[in-house]
Amino acid sequence: MTQESLPEDVGRQITDMQQRILGAPLEYTREQVATDAAVPLEAARVLWRSMGYADVGEAVAFTGRDKEALHRMLHMIEVGHLDPDTANDLTRALGQTTARLADWQVNALACHLEREGLIDPVDGLAPATLDTFVDELEKLTPDLEALLVYVWRRALATTVTRAAVTGSGSTDGEAGVLTVGFADMVGYTRLSRRLPEDELARLVQRFEAVSADIVAAGGGRLVKTVGDEVLFVATAADEAAEIALRLHETHAEDDSVPEMRVGLATGQVLSRMGDVFGTTVNLASRLTAMAKPGGSLVDSETRLQLVEDERFALRGQRGRPVRGFGVLRAFVLTRAPMDD
Repeated sequence: MTQESLPEDVGRQITDMQQRILGAPLEYTREQVATDAAVPLEAARVLWRSMGYADVGEAVAFTGRDKEALHRMLHMIEVGHLDPDTANDLTRALGQTTARLADWQVNALACHLEREGLIDPVDGLAPATLDTFVDELEKLTPDLEALLVYVWRRALATTVTRAAVTGSGSTDGEAGVLTVGFADMVGYTRLSRRLPEDELARLVQRFEAVSADIVAAGGGRLVKTVGDEVLFVATAADEAAEIALRLHETHAEDDSVPEMRVGLATGQVLSRMGDVFGTTVNLASRLTAMAKPGGSLVDSETRLQLVEDERFALRGQRGRPVRGFGVLRAFVLTRAPMDD
């Protein structure tokens, strides 16, 4: 259902909500925004699509801030700070990242308001509760906005430092030697058929939150989470190994979380738009599928970097044929026995 197909009173309520959140009135069409910036309409549409927004046609859906944003992007291109392709890449990164962030924050705030009794769980974010939700959101927006900029600057500093330390970087993306780790929950598909949707959602949220904390504390970078699976990277194999073992140990303390399998592989990795690609990533995924429940497997390169580390024990397995990798020999990673 589109906004135009809603009852008139509901449509007005949603328009008011949008203007309150955007902090400015909706008063321009896309043609008017493009004309104001003196650019072809298609240029404005490309920017809009790069942000991940739907085509709004001739609707009055833009504010003065949309004009400012378009002027700012065009200025960066005109003065030579960016070329058009890079501008679109950066805009797309902002759009994709903030879309997930906004979805996450809206869900979290809605759940909080339900627990506080301000929103009826049956209604959710229906028109009857929309004004209450936006009232509470407006109270938080200044602090959330400031925190967003703060966390973004911290992330920039961390990413640039990592690139400088590893000596990586190229015109096609950050390329260098990393240890890639996959971790997934055993039997998730079967579990998803058995658990009610709300319980499954809470399980996944706990799994993602705890895993993200462990990866960050261990010096790694969380690349992405997809339901039952976590993908992370580390600049050193021992960091990745410690993360893998802590994932097992920490999740084992929660009886509601199934056992995990982890695979680690070390080698050349291409980082692009926040994701990672290459043979090393594929190898880590294969090792995860080969691991037994509750176990971790590493490839030969990771073993070479860990073999002298007294914190870890490595046990070789018989080689197994793996599509795309020939006969693959993996090594079981565990903690070294404690001396008495």
